[in-house]
Amino acid sequence: MSTLDPASPPTGELPFFVYGTLLPGEPNHDLFLRGRASGERAAVLPRALLYDGPGYPYAIDGHGRVHGTLLTAAPGVYEELLGLLDHLEEYLGPGHPRNLYERVVREIELPGEEQAGKGQPEEGTPEEGAPGAGTVRAWVYLAAAAVTRSLRTGGSVIDGGRWVTRRPPGGPRTP
Repeated sequence: MSTLDPASPPTGELPFFVYGTLLPGEPNHDLFLRGRASGERAAVLPRALLYDGPGYPYAIDGHGRVHGTLLTAAPGVYEELLGLLDHLEEYLGPGHPRNLYERVVREIELPGEEQAGKGQPEEGTPEEGAPGAGTVRAWVYLAAAAVTRSLRTGGSVIDGGRWVTRRPPGGPRTP
């Protein structure tokens, strides 16, 4: 597990790694991110597993990879966006017993620009072991401790770590 020291809060405005209903094309993307994000790019959360939830996924620490998007807040709206995402993800503060998710800092892998046009997956779809453009620290919402325990004992892992593969083609979108 690659965890940065929670006792020393990050400095500056970190980007956000999203992997579920906040992804482009998913229902919460426009509701929460339109006009509040200035940049989005494909990214991967290493050493994590993705579990199916009640209309949204949960990521937990594990031996896998979760595919998602790295978001940068638009100028002047970082605190607003942080508050909105904390509310959406039911994050009340570090270790709070009513948290649905914990907001933590993780190293996120970025796909390499050199992949495009060389027989590699299209830019924005990094694959296992693919060369990357490096890593960046970002906020990630991982399932809180009680949720993680429940998922480990009876949850359904999403193979491949991609939330969008869970929605039936042409099927209704979950909230």
